[in-house]
Amino acid sequence: MAREFSAGGLVVRTMRGRPYLAVIEPQGKPGVVALPKGIVDRGEDALSTAIREVHEETGLVAEPVRSLGSIRYVYQRGGERIFKVVTFHLLRYRRGRIGDIEPSMRREVARAWWLPLEEAPARLSYRGERDVARAAWQETAAAG
Repeated sequence: MAREFSAGGLVVRTMRGRPYLAVIEPQGKPGVVALPKGIVDRGEDALSTAIREVHEETGLVAEPVRSLGSIRYVYQRGGERIFKVVTFHLLRYRRGRIGDIEPSMRREVARAWWLPLEEAPARLSYRGERDVARAAWQETAAAG
C-alpha cells in the first residue's frame, strides 16, 4: 500500500474577544468545510509544510504554537489504496487577509473564511479534523 504524508494548520485568531479558526472550502467540493493542508515536500518538515499550506490556501501568515498530533486513514485514488498520515499544528495568526490567495491556488481552494472556533468540531466535514479542532478549542478555552 502506498503511503502519503501531509501537514496542516489550525490558525487561531481572536476577534472581538472570541477565537476564530481559518477554514477552507476545497475547489469542486461545495459545502465541504476543511482545514488547510497539503503534501510534505521533499526536504520539508511537517511544521514548515503546515505554515506554507496555510499561507497558500488562506493568504495568512501564522507562527507555530504546538503540534496537535497526527491523524491516519486509508483512502482510494485511481483504484489504489493509500495510507495517509496528516500532522496538524496549532498556529497563531500574525498577518494577512483571509482569502487573499494567489490566482493559481483557486484550482485548489474555492474560498477561505473565519469560523468561530467553538463551532469547528461540529462544522468541519472530516472526523479527524473535527478531533484536532476540538483539541485546539479545549486548549484555547483553558488558556483563557
